[in-house]
Amino acid sequence: MIKQLFNGHSSYIYCVKFSQYYHYNNNRNVICSSSNDKTIRFWDVKDNKQLQIFKEHNSGICSIKFSLFNSGQYLCSGSYDKTIRLWDIQKYKSLHVFKGHTDTVWCVDISSFQNNNNNFINGNGYTICSGSWDKTIRIWDIETTKQFILFKGHNDWIRSVKYGSKELRNLIISGSQDKNICLWDIRSGRQVQIFYGHKSSINDVEYSPFIVNNIEIGNISNVICSCSWDNTIRFWDIRSNKNELYRMTGEDDGIFCIHFFQKMKKNEIKSDHYSDCGINMCYGSNKGFIHIWG
Repeated sequence: MIKQLFNGHSSYIYCVKFSQYYHYNNNRNVICSSSNDKTIRFWDVKDNKQLQIFKEHNSGICSIKFSLFNSGQYLCSGSYDKTIRLWDIQKYKSLHVFKGHTDTVWCVDISSFQNNNNNFINGNGYTICSGSWDKTIRIWDIETTKQFILFKGHNDWIRSVKYGSKELRNLIISGSQDKNICLWDIRSGRQVQIFYGHKSSINDVEYSPFIVNNIEIGNISNVICSCSWDNTIRFWDIRSNKNELYRMTGEDDGIFCIHFFQKMKKNEIKSDHYSDCGINMCYGSNKGFIHIWG
């Protein structure tokens, strides 16, 4: 049953996300959407109205991602026009355009690393990562808008890129139409692992919240997760490129996206500590269903 409908885009919508900036600074629930109509729009859930619109891209907008710093004040977007844009939500404007890809920019991410300097525009080590149909992954310096790393290794379109967090912040994972997942080291500018096994295009990759004790490598290791049109979700040890740790088979025809979240217990909702909360995973399928595992 539909509870609300936001009507304004004139073509299909690629990406929808909640805005933390409006929640933290204005106590408002706001949804952000990107569309093939070349626009990014912000919608107020309570008042059921459009708040603002960004329309500087020259073609459809495939991906959007909010910054994890400055309360989500910044947004980056990737487009069919082969560019990435950085937006300031507070100032309602495009700050920078990043040019270099030779084909559609399908996926983007913003690093979460920052140093003690809180002046974002003057540069804090923040970067943007982009994956393109030109088969490359590029990392851009936000201060200079210049590309400073180019990763090559995939043999087909890049469909998903993600920065690591905390101790994994110097790593990037990517998933491609070539059926492979790759792990990249930002410091060396090199590919460090390839994970084989999927039988079809990789649609999404994520760092999972799990840590495993892998006897084969003699140490604990983090886990990444991937989903594919082959209707499987697979878990991999980032320190080993052998077979997957675990495989889940979906109930539909292909899995398009995955996301991990914590489900709070009733007696913990008002607590500042959620260490005992269960981890859940949801995924979206080709048939239009959303499934939750927990």
